Amino acid sequence: MAASESSIRREVAEGTAGFHWTELLLTVSLGIAGGALQSVILMTPLAHGILLGGLFGLAFGLFFAHRATSAGAGLIWGLAAALLLWVLIPAGIVPMLQRSGDSMGNLSDARAQFPELVAYLVCLGGPVGLGLGIVRGLRFRAGDSPFRLGRAIVGGGLAGILSGLIFGRWMYEGDFFPLISGAGELHSRAASVVLQFLVALIIGATFGMLFQRDIRGYGSSMGWGLGYGIFWWFFGQLTLLPFAARIPLDWSAPHGSEIFGSFVGHILYGLIMGVTYATLDRVWVRLFIQSDPLNREAEGPGIKILHSLGWGALAGLVGGLISSPVMLATGVLPRIAGLDTSFSIFSGLLIHLVVSGFIGMTYGLLFRNEASNLGLGVAWGWLFGLIWWYLGPLTFLPLILTGVCDWSTDAASALLPSLMGHLIYGAATAFIFILLERRYTRWLVLDPRIAARELRRVRPVGTPAPALWFFALSLGVLMPILLG
Repeated sequence: MAASESSIRREVAEGTAGFHWTELLLTVSLGIAGGALQSVILMTPLAHGILLGGLFGLAFGLFFAHRATSAGAGLIWGLAAALLLWVLIPAGIVPMLQRSGDSMGNLSDARAQFPELVAYLVCLGGPVGLGLGIVRGLRFRAGDSPFRLGRAIVGGGLAGILSGLIFGRWMYEGDFFPLISGAGELHSRAASVVLQFLVALIIGATFGMLFQRDIRGYGSSMGWGLGYGIFWWFFGQLTLLPFAARIPLDWSAPHGSEIFGSFVGHILYGLIMGVTYATLDRVWVRLFIQSDPLNREAEGPGIKILHSLGWGALAGLVGGLISSPVMLATGVLPRIAGLDTSFSIFSGLLIHLVVSGFIGMTYGLLFRNEASNLGLGVAWGWLFGLIWWYLGPLTFLPLILTGVCDWSTDAASALLPSLMGHLIYGAATAFIFILLERRYTRWLVLDPRIAARELRRVRPVGTPAPALWFFALSLGVLMPILLG
């Protein structure tokens, strides 16, 4: 603990000492330009947009400069800051003052402010955060892992293309192209397929370039893939593709509801891209980095995997028990086996616990070494629960039962009650898993050599993970409610 606290103080001191007024000027300039562009697109007073953008750039440069240590870190912190600004002002304080106590009125007001949400993310948070991250990322700091451009482009590009294949069935049978649904009608199916894979290649390659240093395992790669997929839905589907196709931009909530299926598609694409990238990146490390004996880790991966599976299964069972009252209250347990098949409460609970144990095993494999304490573990657990809500009841379960999945806003709204149960399950599973893992490793760290190895494996405090949690969790939960 003392080592992590000293590393945080050193990081903050280095970030403060390395701060330049030119960076503040950059964030203010980018904010002003983004605010002006926002006003033009939304047809609001230009002075209002310039003032808002300038203040956002000033605040971001003052409070987040030491966090934007790379282009990817700057982007995710910028998106999180822009989302927080939207939650506080257009969707929070102003409607609250106008409609105190009227929850339905506040929800309709938040829906009316959906264009501002897109504008805040695309015009303010993305450019300001990315610009500052690029500038600060050019400076080398002691302790930074080396950035390898070839590793990022090759691994990310291949991951993007391979992940694009998951939609092959829908592309060839149902003419559903989730990554390019905002580009309008193309003249042939072949052109749509080529454009789909070109967008997938761009997303994958930029993913590797932005987040190579932040990804430490399969779980964090899935998390960053989820967040990046959400961002590309706002930037690609709603903005870039319509602009390239010379289609008027439509940032309204009704239009977002119409293409909500592509939002879920982007999330699933991001998750699979994250797992694929983590796999390819690990192969790259084994072939080109750990082939050098000086960089090789002495470890027993088989034993570690077995322990993770066992701890994850037990943690998943506990998480399933803790979340079962919510599942029962929302009517999920009696009908857990399908849409048209109802079981008794006991049978539903038994199936729920068995599934919870298996899902807990995936948490043990994917998210080990991601959290250094219980609080950080619970945050990863929430993200894990959100991931399985999109994968499970919204995708896999309908596919298993009916052969098709419904990604409409109506289907998502009907499944919203179970979302709370998934978040509780994820948090409880992560909490129990970390308790079991720490109990086992407590005696290992008595050896200084093993302690140093375990410290290298665990994600350090001070990464952009908190911004990712806020951005991905907020929009992953908010979008089905806002567009439903």
